[in-house]
Amino acid sequence: MDLSQIKLVATDMDGTLLNSRGEVSQSFYYLFDELRALGVTFVAASGRQYYSIIDKLKPIKDDIFVIAENGALTMQQDKELQTTVIDRETYLELLEITKTLKGSQVILCGRKKGYIEDYGQDFVDMFTEFYDRYEIVEDLAEVTDDVYLKIAICNQKGSEKYLYPALKHLENRLKVKVSGEVWLDLSHNLANKGYALQQLQNAHNILPEETMVFGDYNNDLEMMSQATYSFAMENAHPNVKAVANYTTKSNNENGVEYMLHKMIEAKKTSVI
Repeated sequence: MDLSQIKLVATDMDGTLLNSRGEVSQSFYYLFDELRALGVTFVAASGRQYYSIIDKLKPIKDDIFVIAENGALTMQQDKELQTTVIDRETYLELLEITKTLKGSQVILCGRKKGYIEDYGQDFVDMFTEFYDRYEIVEDLAEVTDDVYLKIAICNQKGSEKYLYPALKHLENRLKVKVSGEVWLDLSHNLANKGYALQQLQNAHNILPEETMVFGDYNNDLEMMSQATYSFAMENAHPNVKAVANYTTKSNNENGVEYMLHKMIEAKKTSVI
């Protein structure tokens, strides 16, 4: 494993860079300064809303690329690099389908903000961990002054058991992603972290063998295929561990930082 050739690092957020309390470790920021000094490009790639990601990474938000909403939006500073949206006809069709999912909450992930109906304060308290900008509306079907990046669905009993079976028939034309224990996302077929990361690699002439990625859940699977140095967290879903080329420590043991330190040391040693 020759980590000295790495030019780009992309990491998921929840369950990966963030610990179980949703925090970024201080050691990460020290390592980031070293990465930047070594000319390594850093990409935060998450199912979260863009504004939530940059809030979590506020000290470095102007120095990174952000792949948000599972690849539907890529940003650099305030510059929009790509968006992959759902058309309104498909959006309305999906809303009708989601009405059959009893006990679930539906979020429209727009470019401007996230939209929810009134599901009560407990849901809002949980939801705002992932959505920095949002609006409670009477009817999600009436949101017309925004573009539709994805639909996120929450079921507290478990997304893999209670949501995926009812929606997997859509996989022939959409991305249907179990993106967390209670989350499932519906988006355009090209709205995935792997495709978005590939666009950045192509734009900056960076090869898979010069790329390191980290992830823990099914919405990271396509991103794993874009890097020779693909790492599943110790706490990762079995599907991610099956496709990743390597593993690292859990998110609560700073597994991302552990490998970044090794990579930085390898790059410094190769220069000597």
